[in-house]
Amino acid sequence: MYLRVFLSLLFIPNFLFASYKYETIADDLDDAWSMVFIDENTILFTELPGNLKIINLLDKSITNIANTPKVHYASQGGLSEVILDPEFKSNNKIYLSYSAKNKNNKSTLFLSSAELKNDSLENQKVIFEAIAPRRTSVHLGAKIAFMKDGTLLLNSGDGFDHREKAQYLDNHFGKIIRINTDGTVPQDNPFINTAGALPEIYSYGHRNMQGLIVTSSGDIYENEHGPKGGDEMNLIKPSLNYGWPAITYGIDYSGAVISPFTEKEGMEQPLLHWTPSIAPSDMVYYEDNLYPEFTGSFLVTALVSKDVKKVTFVNGKDKQESLFSDLNERLRNIEISPAGFIYLLTDGPGGKLIKVLPQE
Repeated sequence: MYLRVFLSLLFIPNFLFASYKYETIADDLDDAWSMVFIDENTILFTELPGNLKIINLLDKSITNIANTPKVHYASQGGLSEVILDPEFKSNNKIYLSYSAKNKNNKSTLFLSSAELKNDSLENQKVIFEAIAPRRTSVHLGAKIAFMKDGTLLLNSGDGFDHREKAQYLDNHFGKIIRINTDGTVPQDNPFINTAGALPEIYSYGHRNMQGLIVTSSGDIYENEHGPKGGDEMNLIKPSLNYGWPAITYGIDYSGAVISPFTEKEGMEQPLLHWTPSIAPSDMVYYEDNLYPEFTGSFLVTALVSKDVKKVTFVNGKDKQESLFSDLNERLRNIEISPAGFIYLLTDGPGGKLIKVLPQE
């Protein structure tokens, strides 16, 4: 019997036992929030105070980008997401989401385009301003993703104090927005002919969305913070209502009941929910093979649980594993390099850019 057990252990893959090695590329970052690869050796990243920077991975030098938008840096707000235009190599175009004051001196979410030239932003244009004014910069969402047809998706959070508005279509609180890259509205948006609805809305009933991805097959996934419990991962479809705050698996931070319901007719159930909360912050779908143990899995960074959740779905059921918890860091952002390497940004002042090394 003991021999059989010993022999069986010999055939268990090494990655079930081994821990990963890490390379710290940069540290002492100032509230870094998002990153994107320009090429295998160059990362463009944001810091919430309003900084846009480039890091050269070969010599680890950091360059500041000039002429960035004026942001409202407070609480959870500031310069948030950066992504590249699909034709970046020919047009140098990027997109930035950020919190800023509107004409009424209230903080809201903005999305702008610009051209990155000579370490400066040129031809900047605000292409979306959320009708979601708030007193403080919280629950902004602010994640951006391109759909396969070239349109842009943007998460617009519920603003914390405005959660009931997530169920109404006359505002941008708790919504996923879909626009063209020039800021116009696609004519096939689901509510474009609905009286009283804002035409940019793609889906609604969301809370504080932190992850947003479009897979190579064109499927859209997002994750969002619940209150105390009830963090969610959702498959997004146009026009659907994802329930917040009418249904939730969480309770208020005070312990009060937000809703007695976890499901209602006409409202979508999450693919999974995390209770207690892990505070999901970003997400990728790993389709490369440099880390074969991750291929075909979602990798979700988490702030509270200080790890990456590897999530797979089999016959409609989710299976999860905890990764990189030995870093003991609040993980804000995850990105895959063109060659398939995994990079992580840690959260807050004094943050780090970390490369995860594949197991040998």
